[in-house]
Amino acid sequence: MSFELTKEFLELLNSAIQKKDTLWMKKNLFILHHADIAAIINELEFENYSYIYSLISEEIKPNVLVELDKDIRDNIIRTFSTSEIAEQLEYMDSDDAADFLIGFSKEKVEEIIGKIKNIETAEDIVDLLKYAPNTAGGLMQKEFIQAKAEWPVNKCVVELRKQAEQVEKIFTIYVVDEKNKLIGYLSLKSLLVADPKTKISKLYQSQNIISVKISDDKEDVARVMEKYDLVSVPVIDIQNKLVGRITIDDIVDVIKDEAEKDFQLASGISENIESSDGVWRISRARIPWLLIGLLGGVFGAQVISLFEGGISDVPQLAFFIPLITAMGGNVGVQSSAIVVQSLARGNDQFDSILKKLQKEALVSIINGLLLSIIIYGISFFFHSNTLGLVVSISLLTVIISSAIFGTLIPLLLDKYKIDPALATGPFITTLNDVLGLFIYLTIGVVTYGI
Repeated sequence: MSFELTKEFLELLNSAIQKKDTLWMKKNLFILHHADIAAIINELEFENYSYIYSLISEEIKPNVLVELDKDIRDNIIRTFSTSEIAEQLEYMDSDDAADFLIGFSKEKVEEIIGKIKNIETAEDIVDLLKYAPNTAGGLMQKEFIQAKAEWPVNKCVVELRKQAEQVEKIFTIYVVDEKNKLIGYLSLKSLLVADPKTKISKLYQSQNIISVKISDDKEDVARVMEKYDLVSVPVIDIQNKLVGRITIDDIVDVIKDEAEKDFQLASGISENIESSDGVWRISRARIPWLLIGLLGGVFGAQVISLFEGGISDVPQLAFFIPLITAMGGNVGVQSSAIVVQSLARGNDQFDSILKKLQKEALVSIINGLLLSIIIYGISFFFHSNTLGLVVSISLLTVIISSAIFGTLIPLLLDKYKIDPALATGPFITTLNDVLGLFIYLTIGVVTYGI
């Protein structure tokens, strides 16, 4: 049963902290999962969460530290000596330890690693720090279970027991040859039921080995694990040697981070920001797309000024400007969002692109006709037949053109290695606003013969 953090629990905890009631904390707080403890600490003030953290057992502290919000984690780390940081790292998985060190200077990292007592742990962390954070190498952990093909089962069991001491979760036994090249995998069941003298080479599976290369992008890794429904995937280097594994918990974090980034881009935020970031950083992340919106408004005003005479002769044209711009922006965002979602899944083949364009064109025609008929009736009833025709024809044209632009722009951005999520934000809205105004006012001027 999962723990649910409530206001009442926080009140009881704060009261226990004030009273130094460690017995209550042992019964109600420290029995929880480390992720729940971290979630609770994230809700406390500095004096309280630093006190709570000091009471946590040494084995659990590193797991809690990894789960904390960055600003709270940084505050706690500031109270640590270099030796204390190194001690925390020894209890972490190698991938978490490497991620933990990313924010430190090169000199500080070298100092911390120099304090790590376990040489193998230190070497694993140093190895992982070589890889970019957005690659499989930056995502993988060095703790995994592997067996040599030439081992008999009885030796394999002994060796696996030694390896298992360093591995938190065992999903798969990877089988390698004498050069440490990945050649297959082994199930625990086949190992347990086999004769002790049988060699692993007679037991392992070599077909359909799913692996990722050390340089693969983390989003590609996520797609592979999703496609094949994997809980872990082996990582190999350019020589096909087994160098690590990536587990499902790391991929969940990747998917969450990418979703947050895409949402921010779609909202017009150009950097990955947190709620705890400073005012200037948040402002800097928002201002570029606000400026684009501002420029779009200026261009829109210029378009309107080109048709100033027509609007003066038929002022009713101005009534429907907000409707035209809003519909164009909405349709463009809907179309681009579908394409961006498809690209995120890796569907970027030419045939697939043509089908998307055809589908979006048909959808926009159907929706455009339906909405145009509705707006024609409204315009005809409240104004005139001519205005109804202008608005309805303009709306149909704007919806179709916005859908096409909303489909093409993400594809073009993706082609030039620019994140297509940009297209779902102010960029596509601003473009369709200006285009929609031009189409609407042009049709109006031509129809009225102004």
